Amino acid sequence: MAISFRSNRTLATLALTVGLGALAACGSHGEETAAEKAAPGGQTVTVITPTLQDLPRVINASGTVSAWEEVPVGAETGGLTATSVLVDEGSYVRQGQPLVQMNDALLRAQVRQQQAAVQTAEANAARDDAALARAQELKERGFLSQASLDTALANQRASQANLAAARAALAETQTRLSQATLRAPVSGLVISRSVTRGQIVTAGTELFRIVRDGRLELDARVPETELGLIRSGQSATISSDEVGQTTGRVRIVTPEVDPETRLGVARIALNGAGGFRPGMFARARIEAGSQPALTVPTAAVLYRENRAGVFVLGDGGVVRFQPVTVLSRTERRSALSGLTAGARVVVEGAGFLADGDRVRVAPTAAPARAPAAAAAPAAKK
Repeated sequence: MAISFRSNRTLATLALTVGLGALAACGSHGEETAAEKAAPGGQTVTVITPTLQDLPRVINASGTVSAWEEVPVGAETGGLTATSVLVDEGSYVRQGQPLVQMNDALLRAQVRQQQAAVQTAEANAARDDAALARAQELKERGFLSQASLDTALANQRASQANLAAARAALAETQTRLSQATLRAPVSGLVISRSVTRGQIVTAGTELFRIVRDGRLELDARVPETELGLIRSGQSATISSDEVGQTTGRVRIVTPEVDPETRLGVARIALNGAGGFRPGMFARARIEAGSQPALTVPTAAVLYRENRAGVFVLGDGGVVRFQPVTVLSRTERRSALSGLTAGARVVVEGAGFLADGDRVRVAPTAAPARAPAAAAAPAAKK
């Protein structure tokens, strides 16, 4: 019985020792886990390296729609009354089309009068031509003096001069008569009219304004930093909230930059006016070729204090917030500037980080085994 009691006592002591050891081990493991959780920068993130890609370069600008060439139309003959106005604003006219008819009754009477004067001058010139021919013949025969021949020659020259003057006066009046009908100097869209029926038209006064060929263009205001990227012939898309959009091409880039606004002007010719009108506000997207740019997943781009940026992993697992400029953005990838090619950018977990946090980088998943390799042992069977 003594032996049995001693054995039980030894077993109890051994069990107590094992239990205390296990309890100590459990306590030690719990303290280690809490320490890990309390350690700063313990978040696990994924990291990628930016990819260099050629992306289309688009320059955004805005401005005012204007006429490619505005042609003012005025009367050359003044003092006549407008008897009829044949076109109105918004009309498209062809070159030579009548716009205004003025009272030309007086001019027509003057034309008839001067036509008669021309006929008289022609008759006098024919008479003096015949007289000179007879005088020259008589002079050759010796029956006429030199003085008489000189008189016949002077009369003939005076008749020719009178005839030329009568014809010139007739041509002038006929020109004024034709100007009594005001015609379009070019084809285009009439955008303004300042003449009414019954108005006495003054010579040189603007009566109409025509957009030549109906062509419009956008005077796009471009920052001086991007003005050098725009070239004549580049395509563009012009849009307006009121009338939709149309296409166009850069016609010219002005060589001057406004010293106050630091903006230059790119004139973009519209391919078809559509609903656009001179004076409207519109926006343009100019395709300025392509540019190499670093791209990262869009999820990596964050906004802190209204600034775009990404978290870049540095030495010792410490991240820092790097401000960037977003050049273009899609649902999956964004093109950035202000980032170096070899930077390690945080993607997953970036939204929970602060500048200076220490992180752990998740291991890259091993590539899946090819199906052919997995099926090989089955083939051997």
